[in-house]
Amino acid sequence: MLRTISTVVLTSTLVLSGCYEAKEPQEKPGQLALDTDYQKLSYGLGLNIGSGIAQQGVPELDIDALVAGIRESVDGKDPRITQEELTAVISRVQKAEAEKQEQLATINQEKGKAFLEENGAREGVVTTASGLQYEILTAGEGDSPSADSIVNTHYHGTLIDGTVFDSSVERGEPIEFAVGQVIPGWTEALQLMKTGSKWRLYVPSELAYGEYSPGPNIPPHSTLIFDVELLGFKAPETADKNDNS
Repeated sequence: MLRTISTVVLTSTLVLSGCYEAKEPQEKPGQLALDTDYQKLSYGLGLNIGSGIAQQGVPELDIDALVAGIRESVDGKDPRITQEELTAVISRVQKAEAEKQEQLATINQEKGKAFLEENGAREGVVTTASGLQYEILTAGEGDSPSADSIVNTHYHGTLIDGTVFDSSVERGEPIEFAVGQVIPGWTEALQLMKTGSKWRLYVPSELAYGEYSPGPNIPPHSTLIFDVELLGFKAPETADKNDNS
């Protein structure tokens, strides 16, 4: 995790060093000028560094220390810590974060199990043999897609505490994908749904991402809730013909 971020920072710093001229700050924070191409380039590189760090989910990041490291490196100053010290720090932080993730995974698994046990007892909630739970919000008509079908859906995904982690509804644009190329809980549910139907899915972590955390918004062993609307579907050969036409 942290090694990847170090690479992102190093790469961006090397690019900056080719066009950087040390200057005294001319603007106060919040009054940053982005008038010249070099100002925009510098800002864009900062965005790339920040985006890479955000995607990796670096814990307790000190922005001031990060900026100081970049500035001092570009200015050619001697590092305040050695490479050996940095390697040791990365190792310690990775170990500590791994332990935190294990503890969090256990807690999430227990909370998810308790939630599903209570939720499964509610009227209208169906529990399948795999452990997937769903309730029908709107009934559809016609056929159901197969594992090979290409579906067009709208969805809204949350954790069991209501935290939204992804939503095509909020983006205002449905998504198209193959039924067999998503998490197992979705693959199972979509083959039970009919066009025009809208279901609420309660997906155990074992049918979602399990112990893997696909991003900072979905912790390990999270039980996920999705409102899924099946707008339509087509056979894969139809999709191929349309792509080639």
